[in-house]
Amino acid sequence: MMEKKEVGEKAIEYVKDGMTVGLGTGSTVYYFISKLGELVQQGLSIKGVPTSKQTEKLAIEHGIPLVSFREIEQIDVAVDGADEVDLDLNLIKGGGGALLREKIIAKAAKTFIVVADSHKNVDTLGTFPLPIEVVPFGYRMTMKYIRELGGNPTLRQRRGTPFLTDNGNYIIDSSFQEINQPEVLEKNLNLLPGVVDNGLFVGMADAVITIVDNKLVTKARR
Repeated sequence: MMEKKEVGEKAIEYVKDGMTVGLGTGSTVYYFISKLGELVQQGLSIKGVPTSKQTEKLAIEHGIPLVSFREIEQIDVAVDGADEVDLDLNLIKGGGGALLREKIIAKAAKTFIVVADSHKNVDTLGTFPLPIEVVPFGYRMTMKYIRELGGNPTLRQRRGTPFLTDNGNYIIDSSFQEINQPEVLEKNLNLLPGVVDNGLFVGMADAVITIVDNKLVTKARR
């Protein structure tokens, strides 16, 4: 927990007065949002764009002024977590089910910062099952297509019923063993009928704040 707090609060350094800030989802970003709320109470002027209903609720609780995505033209900086980060700063995201909005906001941001504790760092992506957002209609056929790409898909459920994203879609979690070509898999998955998007964030992170050998480090894209 201390790692999450340390890396989450470090990301505050990327936020300046007057910015529009993308607010990610997850346990590490919680500390970023909490700290951001403190600074807003002290006079920092920013506008937040949440990636999920959960984050929207958290931001309101911390007094962070929010703006809808349709009211802005770009985001200055977005801060979000990850489920896995490889050596090239490619990510697997979506463990919380917000991958689509997270990807839309990350893409719109001039700078995309990822906060991740040491357990999220891997040499190669794939240990964490890849979340794939799909439309409910025909999802079993979509799962068949995912198997044909080498995946082992399962429908995410909560208390015996399919998990619904904030967009009203399903999440399929699929293991792919080692993902040696994430850019290829990302494109191939998104070509499948029924797939809305997937949790591979390839070449999107500008920097990752993490813990390596018990030290706080910032890895920048090469």
